[in-house]
Amino acid sequence: MGAAYFYHLTRKPLEATLPLLLEKALGAGWRVAVRGTDAAHLKWLDEKLWLGPEEGFLPHGVSGGAHDADQPILLTTEAQAANAAQCVMSVDGAAITPEEVTALERVCILFDGNDPDALNAARAQWKALTGAGCSAQYWSEESGNWEKKAES
Repeated sequence: MGAAYFYHLTRKPLEATLPLLLEKALGAGWRVAVRGTDAAHLKWLDEKLWLGPEEGFLPHGVSGGAHDADQPILLTTEAQAANAAQCVMSVDGAAITPEEVTALERVCILFDGNDPDALNAARAQWKALTGAGCSAQYWSEESGNWEKKAES
């Protein structure tokens, strides 16, 4: 049974935090789907990942290509990623269901703590997932380091 980890971004933006989490997920041997709601924003994230340091290159692709099933990391707006992901990272408020949390190794929900709408959406997701009996953790970087602030 998986768990949902909520990451409250307040100090570093998504494009700085996402690569760190992707590296950890790949290190665990997981295939990852980065699920967003806006294809243009995912394309922008794709460009940021390509511009990362050479020694920390994260093999990835944007869904819609001929090799989606082979991608260790697939950026997508679809609920079902073609790469058989064991971990889904939700950005921009992309929906996550309780069934996904229990079926996957891990779900990461990254949200901008400086955006009131994103904060409210994350709170609603926390309530829906924990209310359905899913295991969840809330992580904050408010102090400058990532700290677990709550667990359900």
